[in-house]
Amino acid sequence: MPRSAAFLLALPLTLAVVLPAAAHAAALDDPIDQWLPFSDSADWVYGWSDSAYSPTVRKEHFTVQSRSGTSFRLSWSEIDPPADQSPSAGLMDFQHTDAGLVNLNYQSTAPPPQMPILCASPAGCGNSVAGTDYLLIWGTRSPTLAEPLLAGTRWSSVGGVQNDVTSDNRYIGRTRVVVPAFPAGVPAARVDSTITQAGAIGDPYGSGVRSVYWVRGVGPARIVFRHSGGETTESDLISTSLKPLPLPSDANLLPLTRGKTATFRWRNSKHMPAWSTQKFTVSQVVNNSAQVDVANVSGPIKVAGSYAFSTRLSGVTNLTGYTKAATTAHFPTLGPRNAAAADRIHFFTPYDLMVYGFNPVLPVPATTGTTWRSSRQGRDWKTYAATGVSMVLKAQKIKTPAGTFLATGVRSTLSQSGYRFGSGTRTSWFAAGKGLVKLVFRHDDGSVSTVERTK
Repeated sequence: MPRSAAFLLALPLTLAVVLPAAAHAAALDDPIDQWLPFSDSADWVYGWSDSAYSPTVRKEHFTVQSRSGTSFRLSWSEIDPPADQSPSAGLMDFQHTDAGLVNLNYQSTAPPPQMPILCASPAGCGNSVAGTDYLLIWGTRSPTLAEPLLAGTRWSSVGGVQNDVTSDNRYIGRTRVVVPAFPAGVPAARVDSTITQAGAIGDPYGSGVRSVYWVRGVGPARIVFRHSGGETTESDLISTSLKPLPLPSDANLLPLTRGKTATFRWRNSKHMPAWSTQKFTVSQVVNNSAQVDVANVSGPIKVAGSYAFSTRLSGVTNLTGYTKAATTAHFPTLGPRNAAAADRIHFFTPYDLMVYGFNPVLPVPATTGTTWRSSRQGRDWKTYAATGVSMVLKAQKIKTPAGTFLATGVRSTLSQSGYRFGSGTRTSWFAAGKGLVKLVFRHDDGSVSTVERTK
């Protein structure tokens, strides 16, 4: 059934993100080093088709119409449309954020009249998958692509003009994709999305599984949407002015996957010579933010609590933490000096030692030699009142009761004025796919806290 609406229009979306200070591998406003670049000269030609409703390939020419800071607008026009149809044209607004790529707005001519109606009513329907960018944002407007893309990354998103299309998205890994623009093949990051729409006239066409093959410095090179009704819609990159860039590291040094567990033992040479063993469980995950719960296993500290972390382009950040503990150990007092006794920090768990000082816990990517410093602004200073500098060390083999790991180190020199136990040098070691495996904190009071992974 043909649609009477001349344009498809979506209301803008907004995304609130936490922006801790950290060094970026590529700045958000870098127009080239992105999964979807937006340089002035960027140019793409895609060809899309649908096995049931548009089997003949339809070509679209995309350019960057405008850009400002981290936001940009892509516009497209169809090349050589079918003789009985008008050429499609439209635009889409995107923004690069600390949490990934977000679609803000879109508008275009109506989709071809033979395409299924993806709304409960045909009047003024603003939903479509007829075209490359519509395939890309279907069910995934906020975010379209979660970043950083690390091993195990998984997120939920929404799409459709009424945000009535949902998706579960996960990064599959690296692969090589062959398309007309790159006939010899090009390295790509594959993201699979399970998309669900309910209540549209065109159901189950609006639901299915979509695979997007992202090429760094170019954008999507191939999109394949296998609809629940049996149809397949595909889009391939035919040509582009852009050059592929090397894929960034996808090593996940602190994986926060729901259900993941880790057991540690820790002690302090002077204040707690007996080992305290504790178990950590990732209990909840929402869009690369996670809650990690801690429970006592054995030893002189009876503890329970939880921590919240986010993984963003600016790094892995500790958002908050709460523990309740009883112990026979006698630890020195810690600051901040002006905090009430009940609000002062404590070292009860390995994660207390790991997150102490300032964010991020880890930069992304954790490149050898990367450094970052504390700031006297924001939540970290109010919580810890600690100054210092952190640096990523070269990976090396680290032996623990849980095994031997090739681990990346982070060395932090910390100072909490008036508190020697809160000052010193901490070295944390993180293994890809495992997380923290060892930590040694040499306190200025002469004691040493040692954390070892046991499971």
